[in-house]
Amino acid sequence: MNVSDIILELNEELPSGVKLAAVSKFHPADAIREAYAAGQRIFAESRPQELFAKVSELSEESAPDGRKLYQDIEWHFIGHLQTNKLKLVLPYVSMVQSVDSERLLRAIDMWGRENRRVTDVLLECHIASEETKQGFSADEIRNIVASAEDFANVRIRGLMGMATFTDDERVIRSDFSRIQALFNEISAGAGSAASALKDFTELSIGMSEDYRIALEYGSTMVRIGTMIFGPRVY
Repeated sequence: MNVSDIILELNEELPSGVKLAAVSKFHPADAIREAYAAGQRIFAESRPQELFAKVSELSEESAPDGRKLYQDIEWHFIGHLQTNKLKLVLPYVSMVQSVDSERLLRAIDMWGRENRRVTDVLLECHIASEETKQGFSADEIRNIVASAEDFANVRIRGLMGMATFTDDERVIRSDFSRIQALFNEISAGAGSAASALKDFTELSIGMSEDYRIALEYGSTMVRIGTMIFGPRVY
């Protein structure tokens, strides 16, 4: 199947209210154009320079009538973000899904104050067994959300996580179960509409290999790349 067919099939399969983030990292802008033509609007990138290059290329394109194209794309950043690369990412994204340290969270908040912007973020929870994966522990996330009011230019929208890379479904289910429990715990304590966590509604879990399992554990957003675009082009 081509990109358009896969996008259409995924949208038919995903439950109402679950968002599809098409992971376009390592794929050319033409792949994004094809997915966009099929109705896809959320695209996820993991490298600042690659994100900036694609945004720049697509934002320059116009229709024959002069109308700017691709203006309604929602860019999400899902990779490890260094604080010295914020200017390549934050002006262009709708969400940073991969906030993996308090230092980065504070840097995003400071950038927001300086640029009069509020940035939507997800806190990346380290739930997998691999030590190479980034992210907070559950207790570190509890400490951050307890002080959410300190970050006036950041809107903490929820959690993001990756299950252990394994064929053992029991391990994957255990990983997703733990992050779902943490998400539900925080959501239950989010409080009133005036709370700094009133928009804590997103649980971004599930990728090409395990998104169907993630849906059983409350995923509100799946990040799918290989299934849509094929093997990465390095």
